[in-house]
Amino acid sequence: MTMPVPPPAQPGTQPPAQPRTWLRWAIPVAALVVGIVIGGAAGGGDPASDGAGIVAARSEVRELEEQLAAAEERADAAEDRAAAADAEAQVASAPGVTPPPAPSSTPAPSPEPTPAPAPAPAPAPAPAPPPAPAPAADLTAGQRNALDKAREYLSFTAFSRSGLIGQLEFEGFSTADATWAVDHAAVDWNAQAAEKAEEYLSFTSFSRSGLVDQLVFEGFTREQAEHGVTAAGF
Repeated sequence: MTMPVPPPAQPGTQPPAQPRTWLRWAIPVAALVVGIVIGGAAGGGDPASDGAGIVAARSEVRELEEQLAAAEERADAAEDRAAAADAEAQVASAPGVTPPPAPSSTPAPSPEPTPAPAPAPAPAPAPAPPPAPAPAADLTAGQRNALDKAREYLSFTAFSRSGLIGQLEFEGFSTADATWAVDHAAVDWNAQAAEKAEEYLSFTSFSRSGLVDQLVFEGFTREQAEHGVTAAGF
């Protein structure tokens, strides 16, 4: 004989208050039934049949006990789930209580690596100091005085190169000192030719060729004379 086992409670629902009352008396009833079966078997006249009946009754009792134990476990689990669901519902319905958020399955983005700072530019090399000026060569008294006199003449009138050397020689300087002084006076001879041409034109009249010849006579080269006359307006 097999007794029916109640189905397990549905998850998430509160079971009724007395669903498990039958578990308290199911085992004594089963034992009583087995005792009746065994007693009836013992009162029969066939020992082999009585023994088989007792074995079958005991097997049914064991099967019933196993089913009752499984039903007990399922009932306990259903009660636990119902209690948890009821507690969650009470927390959710309580004022000012926010249920904890469900854990996010999306991983948090990893921070981007900070770029390494750009290397500072190398400082520009300092410019090399200018070379020290070469020491002036020791001048002789004649060279120094001849140079001063040449600059003095050039400050108030124009000269050709040869004319200035001759003037310094006339002043008593040696040809070497006079030549050295004129070559170190940094004179623009084309400008001197133009200035001399203007001097001549300031007190007398000349033709172009006559003025060129006069400048050549003063010691200017033909090219310097041509440049001077052109610069003077011819």
